[in-house]
Amino acid sequence: MSLEVDQEILEDFLVEAGEILEQLSEQLVDLEQRPDDSDLLNAIFRGFHTVKGGAGFLQLEPMVDCCHNAENLFDMLRNGDIKVTSELMDVVLQALDSVNVMFEAVRNGEVLAPADPQLIQALIACTKGSAPQAAPAAETVAVAPEPIAQETPSVATDSLDPTIDEFDMLLEDIGDVPELNEPLIDDSPVDDGLITDDEFDALLDELHGPGKGPNVQVETKQPTVEAESAEPELITDDEFEALLDELQAQGKGAFVEAPVADSSVAPAPTPAPAPVVAQPAPAPIAPAPVVAKKESGVAAAVKAAHQQAKPQPESNVRVDTRLLDEIMNMVGELVLVRNRLVRLGVSSEDEDMAKALGTLDMVTADLQMSVMKTRMQPVKKVFGRFPRLIRDLSRNLKKEISLELRGEETDLDKNLVEALADPLIHLVRNAVDHGIEAPDVRAAAGKPREGHVLLSAEQEGDHILLIIQDDGAGMDAEKLRQLAIDRGMMDAEAARRLTEQECFNLIFAAGFSTKTEISDVSGRGVGMDVVKTKITQLNGTLSIDSVIGQGSRIAIQVPLTLAIMPTLMVILEEQAFALPLVNVNEIFNLDLTKTNVVDGQQVIIVRDQALPLFHLKRWLIEGQKGADLPEQGHVVIVTVGTQRVGFVVDQLVGQEEVVIKPLGTILHGTPGLSGATITGDGRIALIIDIPNLLKHYAS
Repeated sequence: MSLEVDQEILEDFLVEAGEILEQLSEQLVDLEQRPDDSDLLNAIFRGFHTVKGGAGFLQLEPMVDCCHNAENLFDMLRNGDIKVTSELMDVVLQALDSVNVMFEAVRNGEVLAPADPQLIQALIACTKGSAPQAAPAAETVAVAPEPIAQETPSVATDSLDPTIDEFDMLLEDIGDVPELNEPLIDDSPVDDGLITDDEFDALLDELHGPGKGPNVQVETKQPTVEAESAEPELITDDEFEALLDELQAQGKGAFVEAPVADSSVAPAPTPAPAPVVAQPAPAPIAPAPVVAKKESGVAAAVKAAHQQAKPQPESNVRVDTRLLDEIMNMVGELVLVRNRLVRLGVSSEDEDMAKALGTLDMVTADLQMSVMKTRMQPVKKVFGRFPRLIRDLSRNLKKEISLELRGEETDLDKNLVEALADPLIHLVRNAVDHGIEAPDVRAAAGKPREGHVLLSAEQEGDHILLIIQDDGAGMDAEKLRQLAIDRGMMDAEAARRLTEQECFNLIFAAGFSTKTEISDVSGRGVGMDVVKTKITQLNGTLSIDSVIGQGSRIAIQVPLTLAIMPTLMVILEEQAFALPLVNVNEIFNLDLTKTNVVDGQQVIIVRDQALPLFHLKRWLIEGQKGADLPEQGHVVIVTVGTQRVGFVVDQLVGQEEVVIKPLGTILHGTPGLSGATITGDGRIALIIDIPNLLKHYAS
């Protein structure tokens, strides 16, 4: 593979092809549900065609080969020569997977490995095996299964009386092979059967009358069309190329109204071809109505393309994400200065100063939100892979499952979008394998044979709420409780004290699985613990609700961004600490003399639920490990993954937005700390990493 091309061109290809491949994954799954949707078939054809063109420019031959065969197959599908079947879609989806592997290799600068020859043969077999025995030449020109450059059909040069279909075929051929990077119409002597420039001009004159048709000038690479009318309008090379591609991608030439006739007429041999322009003009080749139809087809199409091709203002620019990160850091510094000034303004009695600070506060907040939005991506980037996942799981597990997606346009930080992909895949696979019953089982229970999985996203304040819900068998809390005992995870007395919610949370324990049989999908006791770990690393929370026979619902909350974090500022022995606000549930004062001890752990009872209680300064302040406990204290209830605990702190300062700064070399790697920031009163505050803190100290 040779990638010695302009870096900007390569990046353009990676961006465009990446978006197209993501769309193809969704479109192919939709096609299986709507096999007769011509718009969808055309869109998929154009997708493979566009990726093939870009790959051809970069000389990525393995990708060109695979896309070319897929393109051939969809050309036959959209023309109705063959029909969509599940077996055919299996092959096409495998081809898309192969193209995706090659695309990642290009992204990583690696050498492309050719697609599996069996896959290419399967694509060709789908094309050949389902093709009609005797397809008209005009229909089979663009669908040769072998990835070999096709010959351009010749046009009879001894006659100026071509049929409408022959001319239509000519335009389709021109639009079908732009990626070959060869002259579309050869201007060499006519001994090879190709039409010359003058013959093409004469042909147009015969169709429209001398001087009335469009004058086509052929160059060595791209055609240029000049549309002559009362008010001359010129169409550029790119516009004409786009017009022909659009006509071909829609499965029709310029004259779709004309009836299909047998166009497989071989050109009559001539002793010595003479220039067409030197021959006497023959009689008109068609009655007036046909000429009018052709004129409306070409002239109207060219005019429409010219009008639509007027330059539009550029609305998007590509910016390096590193620059966005730098801007985000500068906005973070501005937020810290804003916090400092607002704090100083509170003690000032200057009314003008107060107004100025109010304006600064508002503008800084708007700027902060705008910069955050530049880093945002729609969660659809993750959701888009699930229709394919559900489709493959359904066929693998012999289940009937429908997927509903909501809130695909919800935006969140691009880093979170990438980080959420794996946890969501695990949860959806678990819902399909563990939750949704087999069709016969569902029917026997009076439920629809087809199971339903919902994946939704919505913004709630400063965080995103993700829901994974199924209408399957649900979870049995007592069964989970007994499994925990049988596998030695806890004794019978501890298991008996578990609430129903805590029993559901057992599925996130490492090595815990309710599956009795191991399959390719799940049952090995891995995956769900990875989900919990990943979500807690993102300062997110998990909650589960399930009803036997009705299904399960898993809710995930994650912050909108990891760069600027809303926190609860607390004081421990004169040192400021920041707790991520997304983890904080409630705050209250507590009589610490009325706590209980269960299994050696101090607990408090909150709404009939026992929560572990920890004194933060014993962990985080040097010399306070054995400090006496006060009789009264502030307790902050936090949620970590699926667990709730209470932290005792000395003072509560209040809510404050902070910018996370990395720890210095002295504090780097300190357990339970994720970074530092500057508070509104100018002090340095340490940001607590709650999951890591509990893992290190509470174990």
